[in-house]
Amino acid sequence: QVQLVDTGGGLVQAGASLRLSCAASGRTFSTYAMGWFRQAPGKEREFVAVIIWSGGSTLYADSVKGRFTISRDNTKNTVYLQMNNLKPEDTAVYYCATRAAGGTSRALKGPGGYDYWGQGTQVTVSS
Repeated sequence: QVQLVDTGGGLVQAGASLRLSCAASGRTFSTYAMGWFRQAPGKEREFVAVIIWSGGSTLYADSVKGRFTISRDNTKNTVYLQMNNLKPEDTAVYYCATRAAGGTSRALKGPGGYDYWGQGTQVTVSS
């Protein structure tokens, strides 16, 4: 079992920044990658970013490239999502997730392969 606690959301104005954190505990040694997804009201959960735990390779959704940065602190079993230049369309509940299995870039961007999920943190960006 892996427990994830994601924090850092809030209400900000367009152009502002936020940093989300996701702290993992439990059987974290089997983690291959940790990712961030988001879900806006009435929409499906969508991929935001993922980081490979060993090596630190990253992937981003096109909509956040150049604005968001995913990083990790291995010593703290924590992954971060630095979000800059936030836009109203970034408004959503953000979830972190872990997966033990590797995969193609396409697979890493799909929510189905992730084993554990955080409870979600609300990000609201006003115009």
